[in-house]
Amino acid sequence: MRIISGTYRGRKLHPPNNLPLRPTTDFAKEALFNVINNLVDYENLRVLDMFAGTGSISYEFISRGCKSVTALEKEPRCLGFIHKTGLELKMLNLFPIKTNALTFIGQTLDTWDLVFADPPFDLPQLPQMPGLVLSGEALAPGGLFILEHPRKYDFSDFPGFEQHRNYGEVNFSFFSKTEK
Repeated sequence: MRIISGTYRGRKLHPPNNLPLRPTTDFAKEALFNVINNLVDYENLRVLDMFAGTGSISYEFISRGCKSVTALEKEPRCLGFIHKTGLELKMLNLFPIKTNALTFIGQTLDTWDLVFADPPFDLPQLPQMPGLVLSGEALAPGGLFILEHPRKYDFSDFPGFEQHRNYGEVNFSFFSKTEK
């Protein structure tokens, strides 16, 4: 796993082999950020990374100059790796939180400009993720929600849907939250 661009570009990270997750491949991550680069201004961006796993997406946002990244992860070994890596790289604007992302998204009163979710592909609530995020308070009006999902899901008829990108087994659907 490596950080693709920004301040920490080229930095290789070595998460433990026994973590129970499916990390986003470097190929898919690079393609994803090529799209995001054209959609946001990183400098003032507050990001929420749901289901953070190894923190790969969080590190990429921090490396590109985001104001802050909150990384949600319930698996203690994954959270420990995110915390340790953030300290080693002196990422003072990375805030890892041990929590269930679905519970958090329904209860938080804070808002973020961009919410990224890479849930387990077998998560029963995955089809409801756009509704949970777009109807709640976590995503600021005008904000961007990106959902990583398997190809079997099609969210193109969902309100707020903007675009879909396919990279083999990895798919990203982009949504915007309309201004209130």
